[in-house]
Amino acid sequence: MNWPYPRKLAHRGAGRLAPENTLAAIRLGASFGYTMFEFDVKLSGDGVLLLMHDATLERTTDGAGRVAGFAYGELARLDAGGWHSAAYAGEPIPTLAHVARWLLRNGLMANVEIKPCPGREAETGAAAALEARQLWQGAAAPVLSSFSAAALEAARRVAPELPRALLFGELPDDWLQRCRALGCVALDANHETLTEGVIAAAHRAGLRVIAYTVNEPARADQLLGWGLDALITDAVDRIAP
Repeated sequence: MNWPYPRKLAHRGAGRLAPENTLAAIRLGASFGYTMFEFDVKLSGDGVLLLMHDATLERTTDGAGRVAGFAYGELARLDAGGWHSAAYAGEPIPTLAHVARWLLRNGLMANVEIKPCPGREAETGAAAALEARQLWQGAAAPVLSSFSAAALEAARRVAPELPRALLFGELPDDWLQRCRALGCVALDANHETLTEGVIAAAHRAGLRVIAYTVNEPARADQLLGWGLDALITDAVDRIAP
């Protein structure tokens, strides 16, 4: 398949240098020269796609409770930056639409990780794919990735043309069959599970390979030397894009 994506992606915006999954983090990552950004999306209680990793609010906002328990209007009033540092106090939780518009205006790309709240896997996968199709019309499509097979299957059903990648923490023996069953274009795995042989096997099967989260320059060089197609990193200040 056509693979227009760069070999290095910024994790959740700018990794750990700014509050994850915020537009401020993406802007900071762009200031280091990164042109593609991985971030997590899930649905608010009233069906708005927003950037957030956890199913609950406590770790990365000044709110409390389940993300799915609030309408986006309520979530938008939370501080999603102050937990990181005073410089980012007041940073809001962005919507996927808001982030997509900024990326597109600046000629930047996305890896949208579908991170459903528990029990909303298919609903979130379908919503993310439909919105991505609409937002990225005429531009390089985002890669849709997920640990959830149900989310990726729903994305495939409603927008089969969008590229999909199945995520693995531990690599099972049947990783290739699982990727093929979902019509994925890429394997997206914890870098610690990847070997030169796994990357070669994926390539022989027609799959690209993405690795997360690679934060040591030496490991990045090793993986890329093995033919890795893309890596996701927090270390945007130490691994050149």
